[in-house]
Amino acid sequence: MTVHSSNRTGKLLFALLSRLHLYIGLFVGPFILIAALSGIAYLLSPPLEEWLYHDTLYGVTQGEPHSLAEQITTAQQYLGEPTLPSAVRPAPALGDTTRLMFSEPGLGPSEHRALFVDPITLKVTGDTTVYGTSGILPLRTAIDHFHRQLLMGEMGRLYSELAASWLWLAALGGITLWIRQRRTLKALSGAHTTRQRHATLGVVLSFGLLFFSATGLTWSQWAGSNIAELRHAWGWGTPSASTALIDTDSQVADEHAEHHGHMAMVATSITLEDFDRALSAARKAGLSAARIQLTPPSSSQEAWRVAEIDRQWPTQVDQVALHPQSMAVTDQTDFTTFPLAAKLTRWGIDLHMGVLFGIANQIVLALIAAGLVTLMVWGYVMAWRRLRTASGQRFPTVTEPWLMLPLTTQLGVLFVAITLGVALPVLGVSLACFIVIDALRWSIKKHYTARSLDAHQ
Repeated sequence: MTVHSSNRTGKLLFALLSRLHLYIGLFVGPFILIAALSGIAYLLSPPLEEWLYHDTLYGVTQGEPHSLAEQITTAQQYLGEPTLPSAVRPAPALGDTTRLMFSEPGLGPSEHRALFVDPITLKVTGDTTVYGTSGILPLRTAIDHFHRQLLMGEMGRLYSELAASWLWLAALGGITLWIRQRRTLKALSGAHTTRQRHATLGVVLSFGLLFFSATGLTWSQWAGSNIAELRHAWGWGTPSASTALIDTDSQVADEHAEHHGHMAMVATSITLEDFDRALSAARKAGLSAARIQLTPPSSSQEAWRVAEIDRQWPTQVDQVALHPQSMAVTDQTDFTTFPLAAKLTRWGIDLHMGVLFGIANQIVLALIAAGLVTLMVWGYVMAWRRLRTASGQRFPTVTEPWLMLPLTTQLGVLFVAITLGVALPVLGVSLACFIVIDALRWSIKKHYTARSLDAHQ
């Protein structure tokens, strides 16, 4: 009896998982499909951006570069006012332009107005808006916003969080179904080969799909907040050089002073020459990356922040905080000393963005995303065939096998669902909506079945 009961429970759980996998594909599939297609566009956009903004990003290769002070003076003459940049990215190599970033009213979060200056000719080669820590230009910014939020702002982020929240469940469910049915799948032929191909490709892509889901969730609004709190509680946060200067009277520093708004103005005591002094001090402190960003203090109680921003392998993201008068190092972070979780987060994000390993990274991720698109197409082909079948229940409910499970198993499934819903709120809300609709479908089906039986008696 125990073996029979165990087999029956296993079959019911398999039916539950199989039906849930079907409905994830049907209802969350369109969001996953949009995320995959827009992700491919983002991954393939860097070469297009290089071509489109070539004259902005590159200058002459012959001659002696001028100081940062002279380049900032050129930008001020272009602007017609003595405004200091809120951040500077010196030309990483001969032939590249220096990026001078200004905070202006009307720009969105993480946006700056960037002037590109040729360090040799002192010519302004470009004037445009850049976005995020990576400083992407307008073309890729538009693709990025569509990929993350469908150009709908914070509300639109729910779409990408919904896709990321369910993708890992779809992938793990598909692997489980493949393991359970692999012998049956090998025997399929004819129209059923689509199912075989769908299952096989899903298993091949499973690691990549799990990676997309995990890294996507770290950026999400609700699940991402939970992940950040968990990392902070476990001491896995990403270290950052504190720019807060300790007050000699109170000996208290505001460790988060550098985060007080995106539009902080540069301290009035900063001079043009200080940018060159800060760059020189950072180099002496060990920051050796070609790509570097200098951020001047916004008040007398803050230090300079100079950060490496080269996220290609090997990652160079060290930081130093420099005293605004003496340029002495007041704080410093070294990526080699980061907690493993912080390193994995950094590498995961950069890998997801196609930055860590350059063009090879972008090609591999684009192929995985293209495979995901293929999976979705095959899934909808199978759903269409199911819809056209003349007999049987085309789209069975999930409620039915769940109600047939033993009470202890029901409670276990319910516990897992509630835990996942709390950890991943968008998944939890969407799952609750699905359960209500599915239960109503089951109730209506049961009602009409009972009426049909009564009519035949």
